[in-house]
Amino acid sequence: MGTLYERINTLCKAKGVSGSRMCLDLGLSKSTMSDLKNGRIKGISIPTAQKIAGYFGITVDELYGDEDKKEKPTVQDDGLSEEKRKLIDKIKKLPEDQVRLLLQVAERIQ
Repeated sequence: MGTLYERINTLCKAKGVSGSRMCLDLGLSKSTMSDLKNGRIKGISIPTAQKIAGYFGITVDELYGDEDKKEKPTVQDDGLSEEKRKLIDKIKKLPEDQVRLLLQVAERIQ
């Protein structure tokens, strides 16, 4: 599973950004990553975790490596097509500012 620092560092590498760049992009203290790495802090606040998860397009549970808490697909008869379900799944992973933008686009095309 690894430490929170290791998970964030791995996500940064996969995205091709440094931890400092991620912090700068999110408006976080540059020392956040080094504090995690060196054990000066043990964790991060919920809002910070949400920002970081949103940056990488994952859930907070995925950020913390809690695979058991990931949403499990359920079979529902709600009348949604497979395409609409896929869209909803993608929307769930977007940061709130992108959700608002997508909602504005959807309202204009109705």
